[in-house]
Amino acid sequence: MKLVYGQNLKPLAQNLRKSGNLSEVLLWNEIKSKKLGVQFLRQKPIDKYIVDFYCNELSLAIEIDGVSHDVKVDADTRRQNVLESKGVRFIRFSDSDVKCNLESVVREIKEFIESKNPSLSGAPFKKGE
Repeated sequence: MKLVYGQNLKPLAQNLRKSGNLSEVLLWNEIKSKKLGVQFLRQKPIDKYIVDFYCNELSLAIEIDGVSHDVKVDADTRRQNVLESKGVRFIRFSDSDVKCNLESVVREIKEFIESKNPSLSGAPFKKGE
């Protein structure tokens, strides 16, 4: 699915990629380069928003919610509803889960991918490449 976005978001997304927080960097190292069998993009603009990670093949956004999300739950919910109405699916993790339970987070993402794309079931998990 082709998702459009405001061109004004492109420089912001680039800056976010350069200044990623620890949990984003940790997760990115586990999902980049098709390590889970599908391609993820980091800080992907969609519509008028930017999602932490996005897989076009699965229309899947992965969001990491840190403490800053605690004060903007309503805005995050509205944003997610808008993007879901465009066919984007979401998986959300807390910042602390990524930092403390990275293996479980990656396993949950892998299970979601396999449920949507059975041909990837049993594909080797390439840790740390």
